[in-house]
Amino acid sequence: MDRFDDGIPHAARIWNYWMGGTDNYAADRAAGKAVADVYPDIVTMALESRQFLIRVVRFLAAEAGIRQFLDIGTGLPTMSNTHEVAQEIAPESRIVYVDNDPLVIEQSRALLGDNSGSVTYLEADYHDPEAIIGASGLDLTRPVAVMFMGVLGYVGDFTVLRSIVSRTMAPMPSGSHLVLWDGTNTSTEVNDGGAALIEAGAAPYHLRSPAQLARCFEGLDLVPPGLTEITRWGTDPSAPSLDTHGGVGRKP
Repeated sequence: MDRFDDGIPHAARIWNYWMGGTDNYAADRAAGKAVADVYPDIVTMALESRQFLIRVVRFLAAEAGIRQFLDIGTGLPTMSNTHEVAQEIAPESRIVYVDNDPLVIEQSRALLGDNSGSVTYLEADYHDPEAIIGASGLDLTRPVAVMFMGVLGYVGDFTVLRSIVSRTMAPMPSGSHLVLWDGTNTSTEVNDGGAALIEAGAAPYHLRSPAQLARCFEGLDLVPPGLTEITRWGTDPSAPSLDTHGGVGRKP
């Protein structure tokens, strides 16, 4: 059966629409607009999430010395993608992009190319971390940055979410880092946006509290400023607040 239907809103393409991209269809734009109509900050969140990624990857490459990045649930490429930011600082960096949608992987390869073998695109589901790690080709004797950038809200059960994160981090060596951000249920408006997403026919996105997201970093050393609004990580602590939190944790 054909897995592609441009009449059904698709998470990666809706996000692409919010970020100002062109790799989306009418159903994606309609769903994205439905959310933005009740929660206009979703567009700001999408744009700020990319700025958070840029700041985090620069920190990891320039200050933490990370040369391997496992970007899980990468979605469609836009601008300043993980490998572009990392390799600007350290050209030898290796990046593995993972997504469970074969169309996302295919389009990513077409748009970004193979980058001389330093970038790998892996079709896999984050519910099976062992398969991802086994197929990644990463050197687990050296630190890895594991990245879950705004994707774990698609996991309905928080216990399962924590299992995904812990099982992914378990085989990583000391000095590896976990990068995670997600939307948080910190306002009525963002919850209304989540309801609008479902009404538009898109996959539900489960918003968590900052305290819940903090539990994903148990056993890790949070890099200052800790778990905070993504607008305030590595930048002005008085920056505008958003209903989204993120952080970076180092494995001892």
